[in-house]
Amino acid sequence: MPKPYLRDDLIEVRESELHGRGLFAAQPIAKGTELGLCKARRTKGEGPHVLWIDDDGKEKYQVQCDLKFINHGKKPNVAYYDDLTVVALKKIKAGEELLHDYGDEWE
Repeated sequence: MPKPYLRDDLIEVRESELHGRGLFAAQPIAKGTELGLCKARRTKGEGPHVLWIDDDGKEKYQVQCDLKFINHGKKPNVAYYDDLTVVALKKIKAGEELLHDYGDEWE
């Protein structure tokens, strides 16, 4: 896996009305922009900031960078991909919270 990185110029952690802390656009972000590659370690455990890559939960990663602050939303504007990159699904305005759809169990 390539070395993790973040586009710190595009994102910032702030207080979120949705869930404690969240990740927000520091400036406008174009659709298709790669925001980072997660710093993460494989885990067998559960808990906050554990990202499941497959449906059966056998491939899980503990996210160890600011991308862990992406909160759940049914209208996502970013997505985690299997290679642990995060990409903008649409144009995101400055100040807008970054959201990923983690699935129905997060409702």
